[in-house]
Amino acid sequence: MFQPKIPTMPQPSGLVTPPAVVQPITITPGTPAPAPAAAPEPSRPVVQLTPGTAIALVGAGTAVVLVVGTVLVSLLLAVAVTSASVAVCAVVLRSLIASDAKRR
Repeated sequence: MFQPKIPTMPQPSGLVTPPAVVQPITITPGTPAPAPAAAPEPSRPVVQLTPGTAIALVGAGTAVVLVVGTVLVSLLLAVAVTSASVAVCAVVLRSLIASDAKRR
């Protein structure tokens, strides 16, 4: 029951073709291919940062950091409030069970 069962190799079905024989070919050296002409580089517009653009980028980055920080802090606060309420519920239930056991 706990012995591993090794699967047997299934017999091929249908027509089985033998592998094709590859004939070696000889390579004769010829004239080398001409080097491709260098393509002209596309002219891309140069990005220039003006003082106004730099201030806008810094302001946008600061806003993103503040928003993400606010979201993370609020999530942490939600977890803390939830865990505190669960702890209070546990203390109340323990007190109720203990007082019920003293009555009996």
